[in-house]
Amino acid sequence: MEPPAAPGPERLFDSHRFPTDGFLLLALLLYAPVGLCLLVLRVFIGVHVFLVSCALPDSVLRRFIVRVMCSVLGLFVRQSDPQFRDVNVRVYIANHVTQFDHNVINLLTSCNTPALNGAPGFICWSRGFMELGVTGSRAELVDSLKVYSSHRGNPPLLLFPEEAATNGRAGLLRFSSWPFSILDVVQPVALQVQRPLITVSVADSSWITELLWTFFVPFTVYQLLAMELGVVSTRLTAADKTEHMKRLRHTSVLPFAPASSQPLAARPRMPSSLTGIAPEDVQITAMAQRVKEVLPHVPLEVIRIDLAQTSCVDTTIANLLEGRVPFFPESKAAGTDLPAPSTSQAAAASGIQGSIAVPSSKPATKQFAKSPVERHLSLQERKRALYDYARRRFAEKHGAARAGGSP
Repeated sequence: MEPPAAPGPERLFDSHRFPTDGFLLLALLLYAPVGLCLLVLRVFIGVHVFLVSCALPDSVLRRFIVRVMCSVLGLFVRQSDPQFRDVNVRVYIANHVTQFDHNVINLLTSCNTPALNGAPGFICWSRGFMELGVTGSRAELVDSLKVYSSHRGNPPLLLFPEEAATNGRAGLLRFSSWPFSILDVVQPVALQVQRPLITVSVADSSWITELLWTFFVPFTVYQLLAMELGVVSTRLTAADKTEHMKRLRHTSVLPFAPASSQPLAARPRMPSSLTGIAPEDVQITAMAQRVKEVLPHVPLEVIRIDLAQTSCVDTTIANLLEGRVPFFPESKAAGTDLPAPSTSQAAAASGIQGSIAVPSSKPATKQFAKSPVERHLSLQERKRALYDYARRRFAEKHGAARAGGSP
């Protein structure tokens, strides 16, 4: 029996905060006045929690007082089987769900999380991150953390090898190796987060927005488990998350943009027979056109069938390039207005060995890279090549028209 397939980025990250169920939407609407009152009240209480946490030294008493005050803010922390935690460990490794995971775990045990992103300063310190003053490579960061951990008087480190937050329901991002190179012994921490009415976190939301929504909802429960999370690991990384959110923001504009907001040449072309179809089909058609621009040799109907199952442009492109969706490449005459695919892409997608003629006047796509960084660079190169090709076609067409109309 084959293991279940790893979830795609559309299942690992939530892009919408509100539920799609009508009953939950009605309950959220009825709760909104109460939530707004709680939001205003908890903002003032949160200022006092911050001042108390800054005034008191790090101790068991401070963590108890702050934890009780956080319960008024709607943050509840639970810990199952604390006897399994090694009190002598120097490095904690945890999965990443929200932007406040390090603050919540610090309510149970003393630990420090180094700041990896963002400029150092008051905001970084007030959010509970530790500033190391290292702005170089990961090797310099690891050396600095090794020196920090060598002093027994310093609190343990809390690290997130995923380097990006997920929704915590479907899977984990691929762990980076550098957190495990600091010390030989680490303590794993399994974190689950639950809240009613809305999602726990939105992928591209700022920390201040997430904080206000945390104050708005009735409560948020953080639970530290001494057991398996029940989710699968994936090969996706933080770079894949960034690329997925960029594509998601782009695709969300295309199907629902007003007719007057885009020039005619920039709107997705749709046959006249599709004007009366459902909005879901319109969205799939727009997404299929985007896939067709990247893989012009793939039949449009094959793209639409796979998009109906995946609802994700990235996943469909990967399925076609890796040969999971069989198809017969279209002839060159069927795609004369689109850039021709490379031989490696056609062979990988269709499983047919051979060569495909690539006209020299059109940009040829490169081989599909395995690294997310290389895929991002390749995507930017293809975009530039497509823009240059469109400019040449426009200049040639309009230049010929002006030459033919001149006396």
